[in-house]
Amino acid sequence: MVKITKLQPNSVVTPFEKKLESPLTKQEITVLQVNLGKRCNLACTHCHVEAGPKRTEELSPEICEQLIEIIRRFPQIKTVDLTGGAPEMNYGFKPLVEAARLEGKEVIIRSNLTIYFEPGFEEIPAYCAEHRLRIVASLPCYLQDNVDKMRGAGVYDASIRAIQWLNRLGYGDNPNLILDLVYNPTIPSSPEKFSLPPAQGKLEQDYKRFLQEHFNISFNQLFTITNLPIGRTKFHLEHKQLLKPYLSFLEESFNSDTVERLMCRNELSIDYLGNVYDCDFNQMERLPARTAAGEVVTVAKLLEAGTLDLIEEIRTASYCYGCTAGSGSSCGGALI
Repeated sequence: MVKITKLQPNSVVTPFEKKLESPLTKQEITVLQVNLGKRCNLACTHCHVEAGPKRTEELSPEICEQLIEIIRRFPQIKTVDLTGGAPEMNYGFKPLVEAARLEGKEVIIRSNLTIYFEPGFEEIPAYCAEHRLRIVASLPCYLQDNVDKMRGAGVYDASIRAIQWLNRLGYGDNPNLILDLVYNPTIPSSPEKFSLPPAQGKLEQDYKRFLQEHFNISFNQLFTITNLPIGRTKFHLEHKQLLKPYLSFLEESFNSDTVERLMCRNELSIDYLGNVYDCDFNQMERLPARTAAGEVVTVAKLLEAGTLDLIEEIRTASYCYGCTAGSGSSCGGALI
């Protein structure tokens, strides 16, 4: 049961680790999430990675080879989750896809959809279908106005055309070609507009009904994700002097039932430099994972140690309240 109390404008946010009954610890690692870089054809207002067309940071061949070795060496990895920026634009995309599929891993591509219409990337939908990649695509609302405000003029129309393209290839229908969509709330401009995502199941029905009726579109699941105060969202909240009130709102919405299912429990998040983090959000806030002895973990260190389970305790911060508010939030949507 989530307890919501009246927000106090100058309230102090409780350190997240003090909210927990016991330290947040790792379970067996089964998910390897890799941020291939910050190159992207879009510069969305809610992007916690702060990716965009002017960014050039991306994976190096050396780190790519280390990651391929990780994929080959550790059968406990069930899923390789590729993100960015636009992962399709960054070095290592195809080598990692093909290495993971050769080992029988599920591969997730977190796509902005519009990349398919950029010169040189037109073959990506067919490539994804050929390798049976699971596509998780951003569509933060099923209405055009909201999407274009968050992601840029024309993005909604391009996204719709991209989903129709994927549908023609069998995505959303063929059980081997999974297409999931992602909803994000709009970034709040005042405390009165603070909100958590609506119930995931009900919103999924609304998405499916509207997109089918208007565009003959089908997809598998909808994931609802809370806006965490990181990256461009954090900058916006600071500019509006809303950062502390928003964190207090998230704390007031804390739900202890979400903790056991947090994505950081069984995943490693890797950046384009080969550094290891507990989650993508810690990666963006430069909070690296550490061993029990306090050593920073890297991909090279994992290979040297011969184990993925070097990390005992997960590093936390105030933005962790975003993953534990209400029904919870993760790269796979609501937690409960």
